[in-house]
Amino acid sequence: MSVESVPKPIAGAGNFVDDRLGAGNFLRRNLRKIFPDHWSFLLGEIALYSFIILLLTGTFLTLFFKPSMAHVEYAGSYDALRGVMMSEAYASSLSISFDVRGGLLMRQMHHWAALLFIGGMMIHALRVFFTGAYRKPRELNWLIGVLLLTLALAEGLTGYSLPDDLLSGAGLRITEGVAISLPLVGTWITFFLFGGEYPGEDVISRFYSLHILLIPGILLALISAHMILMWVQKHTQMSGKGRTNENVVGSPFYPAFMIKAGAYFMFTFGVIALLGTFAQINPIWLFGPYTPADISAGSQPDFYMGFLEGSLRLMPAWEINLFGQAGGTLAMSVLIPALVPMGIIMTGLALYPFIEQWVTGDRREHHIAERPRNNPHRTSIGMAAVTFYGVLWLLGANDEISAFFQVSLNWTTYIGRFLIIAGPVVAYIITYRVCLGLQRSDAEILSHGVESGVIKRLPHGEYIEVHVPPHEAIAAHMRRETVPVITDGNTGRDGIPSKGMRGPLGRLRARMSQAYGGEKIPLEAGHGDGHGDDHGHDEPAAVGKGEDRSLTR
Repeated sequence: MSVESVPKPIAGAGNFVDDRLGAGNFLRRNLRKIFPDHWSFLLGEIALYSFIILLLTGTFLTLFFKPSMAHVEYAGSYDALRGVMMSEAYASSLSISFDVRGGLLMRQMHHWAALLFIGGMMIHALRVFFTGAYRKPRELNWLIGVLLLTLALAEGLTGYSLPDDLLSGAGLRITEGVAISLPLVGTWITFFLFGGEYPGEDVISRFYSLHILLIPGILLALISAHMILMWVQKHTQMSGKGRTNENVVGSPFYPAFMIKAGAYFMFTFGVIALLGTFAQINPIWLFGPYTPADISAGSQPDFYMGFLEGSLRLMPAWEINLFGQAGGTLAMSVLIPALVPMGIIMTGLALYPFIEQWVTGDRREHHIAERPRNNPHRTSIGMAAVTFYGVLWLLGANDEISAFFQVSLNWTTYIGRFLIIAGPVVAYIITYRVCLGLQRSDAEILSHGVESGVIKRLPHGEYIEVHVPPHEAIAAHMRRETVPVITDGNTGRDGIPSKGMRGPLGRLRARMSQAYGGEKIPLEAGHGDGHGDDHGHDEPAAVGKGEDRSLTR
């Protein structure tokens, strides 16, 4: 679209704004902003639209919820609990479910939207990581995304605890155990949250303030900053014909992107509404009110907290007594599973762009998203982290697994302890080999072409299938940039290593760079390179005895 051919709706809106605010040029320019097209770019929008639905349904729920732990006798519509003493928070949650018109639908939509919000953020983060979309100049936006994910987990924990039912109370008890195990500050933090000895009288009201005011406000500010940075820096695009670091190929913001975004929001809203209508979630009336003396068998948190539950279940008993009876006790069996897995995942995500930049020395701007196969070490590291998370998440339900499959609970724990170490290693090795195999397949296609379906008989009687060059759009998508490499012998002037590369750390950096970067499978020479040179892509040479037959049938 040329600058001169401005659509009439944009021109009219621009003139209206310009006459009153002097911002017509800004509006015209930004309404014509180009956004690239790819299905994976919609993953982040799931999280964004779910957040909007969370705000809408949450506003409705705040009108009827009472964040109080004062004891009342239930006199509502649910006969099974009538006359039972419970907190006002639990009683108001039951009232929303049974007495407020549309209340149960809003509760369930809110819960499903929360799960989609966090799940969408996780999948979006994986897409950004595996395609290298966090590289310069998007490191700051990546850090904002990691912080958003961390705050979303805290937001989910505080909201999950508000109904004060027996299931959420079990999670709250674990939270109290983790908080009080912290050295030096654990007791103070616990008394601050609960207003005294557990369970106290203030935790619901304090979690309520965090859940509806503080954390959503920070989330809203960070999401706004995230979107503004994305707008200013422009969206990454997938590799392909005519796509470079200097341009963007796609559709204009108005009308194409706005129409697609609006339709996708309605689709997300519809899916959440259907889930809230037909898929029951968190039936708090079945659990009963929370009392510290009771717990339900088979209690499971929402999926996003499952990995912390699994780490607690897998950790062996371990305590350190400091200075005998006069000192304190470090509950390592609680501290390590509560802090280390979360720290590894979140800290690793936050630091990875800078570690990769340090290892490769690559400080160029990148606006083309990489295919995961083209950086096999990064992809392997990502899959190792996914496996680490997945094992912890799965073993958070080791009691359910043991009961369902009729196996020993102890054996599921022992196997989980083995898999938490071996699983990421095996995932790394397998992913790395798969990435090299996919690179080799790309090189083979670019070198020899693709099968045409035409069988040709050569003069000496052999039959071969004619190969043709791949479509130029496919070839452009397959071509890749080599991951930069720092060497220890040519980083300085006249071949002398620079000062920073002479020490042990510099030599380690050079070795890491050589292992991480470089061309693993050259595109110029695919598997079985050399065949087809005499006759071109249209008429590949015959494959004789003892030669590679991967291109014939």
